[in-house]
Parts: sequence; C-alpha cells; structure tokens
Amino acid sequence: MPTSTTNTSKTARSELFITWSWRGLVLLHAGLQTDRTALRLPLVARTIRGRDLPTGAVIGVARLTGCHQDPDGSPPCTEWAEPGLWHLELTNVQELALPIPARGQLGPWKPTEDLVAQVRQQLPDLRP
Repeated sequence: MPTSTTNTSKTARSELFITWSWRGLVLLHAGLQTDRTALRLPLVARTIRGRDLPTGAVIGVARLTGCHQDPDGSPPCTEWAEPGLWHLELTNVQELALPIPARGQLGPWKPTEDLVAQVRQQLPDLRP
C-alpha cells in the first residue's frame, strides 16, 4: 500500500482500501517526532492534557476490524474523523504501561518477533 496518495486518483485509493483484507491485531506506534501543530488543536490538547508523549516507540495494541469513509454530505462518524479520508476502525485498544522503543515505518509493517515478545510480556492475556 502506498504511503502517499498525491499521485493516485480517488478511485484508485478507494480500491486499495476495499481490497485490503487484512484485519486483526496491530501495534500502535508513536513516530519519532511530535506533531507540534496538532498539539494546538482543542480536541488534541484536551485529550492529551497531562500525559507523557513518548516518541519512537510502540505504545499500545488494538484490533483493526475495518475501515470506511463517511458518505458524501453526511456528518463525520466521530469528532476525530476528517471528511473525505478513510477511517480505520479499531477495537479493544490497550495501552502499554511501558512504551517499547521501536523503529516504525510509514504504512503497515511487520514487527520483529522480539518486539512482539516484549508486547506480550506486558499484555500476557493478548490473543491473536
């Protein structure tokens, strides 16, 4: 799946997501840099107030159950949704008590067995 869609038509982008059948557990990874502009958005500021913001680490896990776009002209599905973009549907989100330093990538990536083992140490009841 491309990490940038600037040269891809909307139809082609839609087909990429429609045919992408992967579902299941995903690691939640914080990038190497904090988006300082996003910190000024009221919704973001209210949500992260008083929280430590680790970078360059796996910070949790979630189950990816689907993805969708809001129908044209309809209200956004949540206050976090951006019009016209695809929204990943995550359930069973679990934060790790201790962030695990890890190199991520843009787009989906496969974690090392060692990284998965470190996650399982913190969440021993985690099941695929």
